[in-house]
Amino acid sequence: MTLKTGQDLIDEAKQQIEEVTPEQVREMQARNERVVYLDVREPNEWNLGRLPQAIHLPRGNLETKVEALIDRNQRVVIYCARGNRSALAALTMKQMGYENVASMARGIQGWAEINGEIEG
Repeated sequence: MTLKTGQDLIDEAKQQIEEVTPEQVREMQARNERVVYLDVREPNEWNLGRLPQAIHLPRGNLETKVEALIDRNQRVVIYCARGNRSALAALTMKQMGYENVASMARGIQGWAEINGEIEG
């Protein structure tokens, strides 16, 4: 068996999922699209600030708790710090039957770089 690095897994996930840019997310918000913004960072990161109306579910709890929080038919944009954990989370949700899910490339750091609104 060929061993993979963490970066290998992230790269593979990004090839299998949809990624949206922070700029595209800002456009979604401007159009008032019905989107669930899912923050998969750790609680200490969440407490530093988040996208408006985001819900919080740390990556380590995703598989066991997401079904109680988000309907499979909803549009979901997942984000983390830089877009790596969210890519893995998006792949997991896709494997769980969520068909309209995307990862925000560059994460909340990219969001902050475009002066996106941060609450908290």
